[in-house]
Amino acid sequence: MSTHLHPQTTETPRPTGDRAHPGAGTGRSSPGPAVALPPGPSHALKRVFLGPALPTAQLKHERLGKPTALAVFASDNLSSVAYATEEILKVAVPAVGVLAFSVLMPVTFAILGVLAILLFSYRQTIKAYPSAGGAYIVTKDNFGLLTAQLAGVALLTDYVLTVSVSVAAGVAAITSAAPGLFGYRVWLSVAFIWLIAWGNLRGVRESGRLFAVPTYFFIVMMFVLLGTGMARAFAGDLHPLPLPPDVVDTTGAIGLFLILHAFASGGAAVTGVEAISNGVPAFKPPEWLNARTTLMWMGSLLGVMFLGLSFLAMKLQVAPTETRTVISEVGRAVFGTGALGTALYLMLQVATTLILILAANTSFADFPRLANFHARDHFMPRPLTKRGHRLVFSNGVIGLAIASTLLVVVFRADVHRLIPLYAIGVFTSFTLSQAGMARRHLRLREPGWHHGLAINGLGALTTAVVTVVIAITKFAHGAWAVMVFVPVMVWILVRMNHHYNREHAELEEGLEAFDHHAAGRSTSVLLVDDLDRKTMHALQYAQTIRSGTTTAVHVEGDPIDDERLIAAWGRLGIEVPLRILPNDGDASTVIASYAGGLPGDGDVTVIVPGPSRMGRFERLRRGRTGARLTRDLAPNPRVRVTLVRDHPEPRPGSDRDGVRLFPRPIHRVVVLIDRPDRAAMQAIRYALALGVEEVVAVHAAVDPDMQQELISTWMDLKVPVALDLVECWDRDVARSVERYVAELMAADTEVTVVLPRRDFARPTQRLLHDRTSRGIARALGRYDHVDIAVVPYFFARRGPGPASTQPSGDPTAATTGQPG
Repeated sequence: MSTHLHPQTTETPRPTGDRAHPGAGTGRSSPGPAVALPPGPSHALKRVFLGPALPTAQLKHERLGKPTALAVFASDNLSSVAYATEEILKVAVPAVGVLAFSVLMPVTFAILGVLAILLFSYRQTIKAYPSAGGAYIVTKDNFGLLTAQLAGVALLTDYVLTVSVSVAAGVAAITSAAPGLFGYRVWLSVAFIWLIAWGNLRGVRESGRLFAVPTYFFIVMMFVLLGTGMARAFAGDLHPLPLPPDVVDTTGAIGLFLILHAFASGGAAVTGVEAISNGVPAFKPPEWLNARTTLMWMGSLLGVMFLGLSFLAMKLQVAPTETRTVISEVGRAVFGTGALGTALYLMLQVATTLILILAANTSFADFPRLANFHARDHFMPRPLTKRGHRLVFSNGVIGLAIASTLLVVVFRADVHRLIPLYAIGVFTSFTLSQAGMARRHLRLREPGWHHGLAINGLGALTTAVVTVVIAITKFAHGAWAVMVFVPVMVWILVRMNHHYNREHAELEEGLEAFDHHAAGRSTSVLLVDDLDRKTMHALQYAQTIRSGTTTAVHVEGDPIDDERLIAAWGRLGIEVPLRILPNDGDASTVIASYAGGLPGDGDVTVIVPGPSRMGRFERLRRGRTGARLTRDLAPNPRVRVTLVRDHPEPRPGSDRDGVRLFPRPIHRVVVLIDRPDRAAMQAIRYALALGVEEVVAVHAAVDPDMQQELISTWMDLKVPVALDLVECWDRDVARSVERYVAELMAADTEVTVVLPRRDFARPTQRLLHDRTSRGIARALGRYDHVDIAVVPYFFARRGPGPASTQPSGDPTAATTGQPG
């Protein structure tokens, strides 16, 4: 569907159908709809691996009920049962031997106390921030954007570690049952990470359905284990296991530092509590109420399972080893060695493996959402705000998978080496979130604020103490790396934000006074190397530009070849005059000198012919040549470089040889508009300078808020070009534009698509933006007589002249063509 808007009217744009109809409201005749070419192989691969694209309108239906949401958001929290008790014992047993089992239950109760405080604290948070009440949003609302970056980065870091730790722990459960697989633990971990990433790329509801059964299977098996173990313990049928000699021989005193160290290691049990508050928008209405209910379900299940497993480990006196986990040893002892017991044990191991691996799903559900919040506030790369093929933030999912894969490879999937990095980030975010809620109560003083302040204040104080304990006890074991990494990342994000702010200010500067019309009469300069197919097509394109004169120039080379070119030019009766330039040095310098010396004050367009297909070597060679030409022309703001590539091989219905000497009588120009800024207005100015009667601006409507902003600004600026809004239902901008352009195509019609592109001095700056324009160029490069004009906006390059007519960073180059 498309809507049409003209700047001289103030009426609301009207729908014109399910397909784009560019002629609506302009008075031009429609050439009749053409059929867009089938999608490329990348689209087919997405359909095979991810399923059909989900329309944006489906987003409100991609919500989760409480049972499914528990599987999606609680798997991280519940899975910690499998290793929290073990981590306590791994600290205490080597230090004090058998006395460690007397420490286990007090430490477990202390951790459960922290869990209870967090549960009631986050109940307050979810109610106060029903749209999304994670640490980032709460901290931003109460302490400002800078402090929010600390909370956000700490939580993002913890999400990456959650994936690494949970998957590594899941693989450890596999190797406990099958020790022969221990040497393959890294490759197994990497495979599981990307399997979960694939499940999340398929969509929120799809991942919920995929991971719900394993989560509930683990819950059932844990209650079977605890029920059987408690029954045997109270019947006096549960006896301590034989202890290894090194544990029996170890003696030591239980000190405060040991208790705090064990508490810090076991504190991983409460990670994941914040996941539900971050994912409130994913719940079915009423979102906040369903989220609070699911939070309490999760906390209750965790408390019962963690307490029960610690009790059984104490009764059995299980000492953890490198190859056998505590939960595995408890399962063997409780279920016994009979046929039924062996079957139950194997089922427990399978369930533990699945929940540990799928615990990473919580991070995959929340990391992309949190990264999206950062990116919307201009602290992270803008592509993280885009929803993908199945309505998830695909770039965030892929980024998380890459980061966690690197950690698993670097630390060899060793849970004990990864755990010291774990938990400090999440407890930092806990502290900032609860402190933010306490400040909110003091600031707003809403009804019942005393009760809320007591809960959140206690939560902030408790988690702050735990954060300090973790930092001190785990500092030498690797926590220092996180304590250094988080501030460094905050500094990087702040620099990124400053870059985005400078970019935004430059693009908005003097926008109201922008002069859309080029000064004076424009001139086209066609570069001629040889009279071949690509040159003839570039000549045809040059003759469609009707706003000025066209001159062909050839830099002299071999005298015989030059004479042959002049003779062929005259024999064909080409009306465009051909001028031979003396080669006094580098060809690009000669062309720059000639173009810059042309009289008048209008724009000068240098047209460079190019082939329709280029190999890597040819692309590199021409890229370097084009870069030299652009560099030499950069000092002159009047001059632009236009690369016109030849059309692909002719198809049925096209010209016999794919190119004609005479210009096509109809030339339509489409300017693609993303947002209303100087780069877009500059592209409009270039399009109008072509002197073509039919110029229309097109916006692929993906974001409703951006669409309304564009309409409002377009009307205020009184841009002298009609605006078409094309519905991009599947967020595939390239495909939507391709369908729109296909309807413009007809016999005797040349279509030029003008793409604004923001160019930066450093390659690293380009990572902050997506590559949509390149995708559009590739999609349209398959069509005869469709030319792509890329008008770059060079940041921080100011040309001469008043700001009202010479935009900041005014481009010196416009690149037109069809990518090979």
